[in-house]
Amino acid sequence: MTPTWYVTFEVRKRGTLPKQRSPRETRTFATEAEAKAFVRANLDEGLVVFAGTINPHVPKQLIPSSRIQAWLVDEQWNAERDTGPDRTPITRF
Repeated sequence: MTPTWYVTFEVRKRGTLPKQRSPRETRTFATEAEAKAFVRANLDEGLVVFAGTINPHVPKQLIPSSRIQAWLVDEQWNAERDTGPDRTPITRF
């Protein structure tokens, strides 16, 4: 399956590296659910993360670190929106 989601996260420094490297790493995922599971695991470790869809996937989505929590809750909201009284939408980027 072709990856359609990416998650970029900070890499913790471990020891002395012989050469400078990027403080961030990116991984790709086939589904939004897989990306969200990975984000939850990294948030549990206290890392800063952001996510989005890979071009040319439509609709394009970018979830900055400031909106990650809302994105994770959005999955639960989507499952309950037809049965619950609160129909306030969560903004997608």
